[in-house]
Amino acid sequence: MADKKLSLTMTKSKIGRLKSHQACLKGLGLKRIHQTVEVIDTPENRGMINKIAYMLKVEEV
Repeated sequence: MADKKLSLTMTKSKIGRLKSHQACLKGLGLKRIHQTVEVIDTPENRGMINKIAYMLKVEEV
């Protein structure tokens, strides 16, 4: 079974953001601006992405 994946790119700094938003970035594996990671499209990951959508660029892979 091929899981759908999402490509996430961090576009804004985490400095000065809420702790919960910083935790979402960490949970998704993002550490630096312009860093790109691929994550599996699960409801848990979607929830974190929706919470910090203003800091991310999201593309389907």
